[in-house]
Amino acid sequence: MTRISLVVSDVDGTLLTTDKRLTAASVAAVDELRRRGIAFSLTSSRPPFGMRALVDALKVDLPIGPFNGSSIVNPDFSVLEQSVVPARAARQSLALFARHGFDAWVFTATEWLVQNHDDRYVPREAAAIATAPRVVADFGNAIADAAKIVGVSGDFARLEAGESELRSELGDSAHAARSQHYYLDVTPPGRDKGTFVTALGRRLGIPSSAIATIGDMTNDVPMFAASGYSIAMGNASDAVKARAAHVTDANDADGFAKAIDRLLRDAA
Repeated sequence: MTRISLVVSDVDGTLLTTDKRLTAASVAAVDELRRRGIAFSLTSSRPPFGMRALVDALKVDLPIGPFNGSSIVNPDFSVLEQSVVPARAARQSLALFARHGFDAWVFTATEWLVQNHDDRYVPREAAAIATAPRVVADFGNAIADAAKIVGVSGDFARLEAGESELRSELGDSAHAARSQHYYLDVTPPGRDKGTFVTALGRRLGIPSSAIATIGDMTNDVPMFAASGYSIAMGNASDAVKARAAHVTDANDADGFAKAIDRLLRDAA
């Protein structure tokens, strides 16, 4: 096995427990990577401002990949690269969400907008990213600055079907993938967690064979393909597990820490 020089992890469902906690074992695992001279970074469907607490807690000193890797942001949150969803793709996505009865959210680089302040997913997201949304009657000019558009539904099967339908409609005009069973993310075209991993490796002079990635959802699969050592969480679907080289325990059983332990043992 090629020596691993960089680990890139997803956040929700991977690094964090279901109730959005960062466990002591996960913090210790990142500290051990640092002690061994292995670089560490994060990529997430979250906006950059929703990753601040984790960057601080884990002492991340490399660029991170918010918005499913479609942006690249320094650990001080200055922007290296920023893309937006093309206007036509944004309108198509919002129209599909309306047809299927999904709530729609719009994220720009600096704020989160919603039309319906529900009592389930909005509070969950607000707690996770430590940011309250702005409630609007319509998204208006914010569409032009949308780095991510999200369809939200508690009907997981319907959202999964919506993912397939939206991908077919959008083609290569935007990227659509579920980041959680209840979130369908639309992000800029040609960029995903895989392109973030590749770009970060290039910045650091690290080949893909020396990069490890860890994730749990369909939006994590592109980074599996961009790395030499890929790990799916135990809480991932069978389809996602099939795309990774290894499978660890679930996020609520310290699967992230166990994945790092296995990686270090395999590389020894």
